[in-house]
Amino acid sequence: MKSNNKATQCVHSGSIIDPVTRGAVTPIYTSTAYDYIDVDIHAYPRYFNTPNQRVVSEKLAALENGERAITFGSGMAAISTTLFALLRQGDHAVFQNDLYGGTHHAITKEMEKYGIEYTLVDGMEVSDYEKAIKPNTRLLYIETPSNPLLKIIDIKAIAGLAKANNIVSVIDNTFASPINQNPVDLGIDVVVHSGTKYLGGHSDICCGIAVTSNELGQHIWESAIHFGGSLNAQMCYLLERSLKTLALRVRQQNSNAQTISEFLDSHKKVNKVYYPGLTNHEGHELAKSQMSGFGGMLSFEVKTDPDKFVKALQMIKPAMSLGGIESTITSPRQTSHSKISAEERAKVGISDYLLRLSVGIEDANDLISDLDKALNHD
Repeated sequence: MKSNNKATQCVHSGSIIDPVTRGAVTPIYTSTAYDYIDVDIHAYPRYFNTPNQRVVSEKLAALENGERAITFGSGMAAISTTLFALLRQGDHAVFQNDLYGGTHHAITKEMEKYGIEYTLVDGMEVSDYEKAIKPNTRLLYIETPSNPLLKIIDIKAIAGLAKANNIVSVIDNTFASPINQNPVDLGIDVVVHSGTKYLGGHSDICCGIAVTSNELGQHIWESAIHFGGSLNAQMCYLLERSLKTLALRVRQQNSNAQTISEFLDSHKKVNKVYYPGLTNHEGHELAKSQMSGFGGMLSFEVKTDPDKFVKALQMIKPAMSLGGIESTITSPRQTSHSKISAEERAKVGISDYLLRLSVGIEDANDLISDLDKALNHD
């Protein structure tokens, strides 16, 4: 039975019933050698088509309303493979400037090596991207909500712009997750995720996802088998386990983040809060129109020493990643955007006092108490 309900898809889509024991959980198929005679699929881990790889790919394709998904060994493997599969020497690509630091760094360090031109767009209006398009533009890449300032861009308008110019559109949907936002429904061609974050959700998996059409998926797969960034059976099993609770986790994180953002927004020791669920967020109305939840990520600028504040926290852990069931906090200046110069950080609005909070599934009041004590810590 197929369902369009996200909670049901999380549990049932793609899963395999063990033909031997009829167990409720997909078995871990550890083999790297499969029969090739009288079979429909020549299975091999580097071909992204072993049983456990297919299970998570089918589940994620269903959750993102795409035709095909490919599961990679990291989010950057998914992103870089997608880019280099769809771009070639002499092409031009347009990127949102306010991106995850790892993506931004990869663009600036790798693209020119392969003869690929690129433009980083500072604005968030569709007209800003339209101005950047050239005759050789082949790809347009956005991230919304963005990392770390939670900026919102009009997905449907960007997708329409790309289609009108015969350009492939790509979005990093990591911060939103498939529970809160489905860009394929809004016209986007390729959706990528760092599955290390919400999809894994327990801070114990490193993986990435690209979801797209069968046609574009074939192009990405043809490059992926050469680059070799596949995910092994054990990690696929852990990812499937995590995906089963994705809807529950994200909805709790949405609720907690809304409550905490409202608390921080009224705190005398906080200068500014960035969260699309706040009515004073400049992208609030747009976010309401394209998201079903505002997510578990927020960032805020403290008026005190950010390092002393983080060290004073008792429950919320300092950590470089995000999206886990436990709440974590990080300084973009020292972690995700450390490879970007201070001038570049200032240009995109990343203050040295900015902290990014990944809200977990704990009790919201306990998290607020922890934040309040640390903010008032002398």
